[in-house]
Amino acid sequence: MASPSASPLPRRGIERLDLMLLCAEALDLNGAEAMLWLSDELGYSELLPGRVELWKRRCHNPLRRHVRRGSLSSAESDALIRILCNQADRLYPLLRALLSAQEPAAVSQQRWALFEDRLHELIRERLNPRRGGVQRLLDGEQGAAQRRQLIRAMALAAGAGGFERLKASLMDAA
Repeated sequence: MASPSASPLPRRGIERLDLMLLCAEALDLNGAEAMLWLSDELGYSELLPGRVELWKRRCHNPLRRHVRRGSLSSAESDALIRILCNQADRLYPLLRALLSAQEPAAVSQQRWALFEDRLHELIRERLNPRRGGVQRLLDGEQGAAQRRQLIRAMALAAGAGGFERLKASLMDAA
């Protein structure tokens, strides 16, 4: 029997991983460049040698406008998860501010509005608007709950043990 770390991510796990990477891009205007830099820093330059290869791996998300058939290898999905965890470490102060109940309501709403505007822009640009999952993500109430859940998952991916927590959650993404 294969070890859990060697099994490929399920379809829903790939969707959630790519959506969290989109959230990281929405939070950091240089998020795509930071992912490329992290790929090199983490030693994934052979697996993800550039922007195009990173994009190809992310296009396994069935919600994308341009979808690649097949599945990610465990090495590819682990690389994307590690990149996301490192992004979450960098963005943790912002993630915490978004999730904080200590902030005044007006400040919190303003932060969420800025994040959601940028995320909606990225979703409309990169994901297929005819897919039900994309429509739900862009919906007012349903989408807000899902976006909050994605930010919470990113916050949990930060810090020691973040890779294992995120990988387990993505393997059980049903």
